[in-house]
Amino acid sequence: MKLWHCSDARSFRVLWTLCEIGLDYELVLLPFPPRWREPGYLDINPLGTIPFLEDGTARMTESAAICEYLAVKYGGPLAVAPTEDDYGAWLNWLHHGEATLTFPQTLVFRYLTLEKPENRNPKVAADYLKWFLARTRLAEAALSDGRAYLCAGRFTVADISVAYALQFAETLGHLDQVGPNLRAWWDRLQQREGFRAAKAAQAV
Repeated sequence: MKLWHCSDARSFRVLWTLCEIGLDYELVLLPFPPRWREPGYLDINPLGTIPFLEDGTARMTESAAICEYLAVKYGGPLAVAPTEDDYGAWLNWLHHGEATLTFPQTLVFRYLTLEKPENRNPKVAADYLKWFLARTRLAEAALSDGRAYLCAGRFTVADISVAYALQFAETLGHLDQVGPNLRAWWDRLQQREGFRAAKAAQAV
């Protein structure tokens, strides 16, 4: 198994999942953004995006899908089975983390940081930040009853998917605008051995 990764990028979801499960893997650290700064990477992944995972014949590029794949194939309690009551909630939170929360953040990042100075657009970035913050309300409400995890009464890759959006918010400097339940939950998740192992792995 081999993971192409940039420090604290979306691929961190996959790295964290690998560390939680305890799988053996090879980690290839790339500069960000790899499609510009590591041209040879396009021969491996023509999209030039990360993550990119190889596992046997599997070749995958979508972070939430890779987490689902690893959890279902190898992860035991990190997955929620179709026979469990929270199966639908698990799938929804897993994809909510990427499609609903991380997407607007990428546009904040793009129009404040990634673009050349002449192409930056603070108004667009501000609009998408409002979009992101509005969409954190669902998870904020879900954690309002003091529950430790988003679904199934245990830590799963759904927590990893949504938590990455908070990590990204911290990187972008707007974590303080997220609700208190989410911030407290994020603080707890950072104490997990799997999270700490992932952080250490990318620091090599």
